[in-house]
Amino acid sequence: MASTARSSDRVEAAARAAGIDISIERMPDTTRTAEDAAKACGTSVAQIVKSLIFKKAESGEPVLLLVSGENRVNEKKMAERLGEALERVDARAVRELTGFAIGGVAPLGSISPLATYIDEDLLAFDSVWAAAGAPNAVFEVAPHKLKEATGAKVIRMD
Repeated sequence: MASTARSSDRVEAAARAAGIDISIERMPDTTRTAEDAAKACGTSVAQIVKSLIFKKAESGEPVLLLVSGENRVNEKKMAERLGEALERVDARAVRELTGFAIGGVAPLGSISPLATYIDEDLLAFDSVWAAAGAPNAVFEVAPHKLKEATGAKVIRMD
């Protein structure tokens, strides 16, 4: 339990360092999937931020995609937009790169620098919900503030 508390503390510290004030909420049920998170947060699946880790196939550069919960990543189109194909990484690599377990990967507080891209669909909302380092921890944030805090580039996911 201490490791998830440290993970959430890292998320909160990263947000504070980036100049945004967040309040991490611990939900009684899992928020591991976008559907679970939407139900727990009382919001739409579209307002859930999925933090997905990939790596570029040629360079090996890790990439963090912040994707609307209702969208899927079109890997072929992403390869065209990023100039390199993307490869999924396994759970061990996700933890090594971010310090988070799958289901709790936060958009802030990663232990490694990650090239970050945000789904333009998220920017249509006043607020979105993202994981906060544990499978039952989330926070609400204005998507434009999240974009600025992460240094994310806006991109279409489909």
